[in-house]
Amino acid sequence: MRVVRAYRYALNLTSAQQRMVLAHCGAARVAHNWGLARVKANLDQRRAERSYGIAGAELTPPLSWSLYSLRREWNQAKEQVAPWWRECSKEAFNTGLDQLARALGNWDDSRKGNRKGRRMGFPRFKSRHRCAPSCRFTTGAIRVEPDRRHVVLPRLGRLATFESTRKLARRVEAGTARILGATIRRAGRRWQVAFTVEVEQHERCPDQPGAVAGVDVGIKHLAVLSTGEVIANPRHLDTARRRLRRAARRLSRRYGPLGYPSERTSPGRTLATACPRVADPESAGALADRAMLA
Repeated sequence: MRVVRAYRYALNLTSAQQRMVLAHCGAARVAHNWGLARVKANLDQRRAERSYGIAGAELTPPLSWSLYSLRREWNQAKEQVAPWWRECSKEAFNTGLDQLARALGNWDDSRKGNRKGRRMGFPRFKSRHRCAPSCRFTTGAIRVEPDRRHVVLPRLGRLATFESTRKLARRVEAGTARILGATIRRAGRRWQVAFTVEVEQHERCPDQPGAVAGVDVGIKHLAVLSTGEVIANPRHLDTARRRLRRAARRLSRRYGPLGYPSERTSPGRTLATACPRVADPESAGALADRAMLA
């Protein structure tokens, strides 16, 4: 049986490598915003023509938003839109266009009722300040180095990792795993790479198939054994929320009435550690400044 798994590792990048990675993520954002602007302009034009009473045959032809069509249009316009496109891998631009094609397809299916769940809104433009930078690679040199401390990505070259990659390297060397792609993304203050791997997995059989164990999946207890022993719920979410509240209170206390920090240490560092979605810890300080000045 083959399943698809993800192996994620934290990267130890140099300053030059961080600039290269940011350039690739920015290229993906540029391609996404360019394609979204074209699709939105086409839809707005057709909507305006309908309001003027123009018949369906005389409307502006609709613009296809499939990945193939977007990629073909991008190849024709990239010299004018991004004359620096040769500095980045083609996979960076394909990342933004693929994300846009998926988002538009999900929005169209949701609008027509072909997609379950709540109604999805129209895709938005990506901002460098609000969106986590990311880039996906599906072709080219994608591998784990034999020293199990480095990975190789197209155009980015050899990147060091904080932890060992032996779990993935052993499977690849044994031939029981095949790397399908890699996604590099910034989470908090650290860059991470996630490998999408197709792994051979054998179905496991229980050692004691006749044994019976009761599991309580309620709120109070994690598990209740047949012997009557009760295992408490670890409540990781509640612990993380308490840590985040303490960090927010600590941040607010370190800012005076004029919005200046009362200590030399960065007040947003603890908050960024408690909440990894804060891409820039200094942005927390900027929010506090605006709140105090308001």
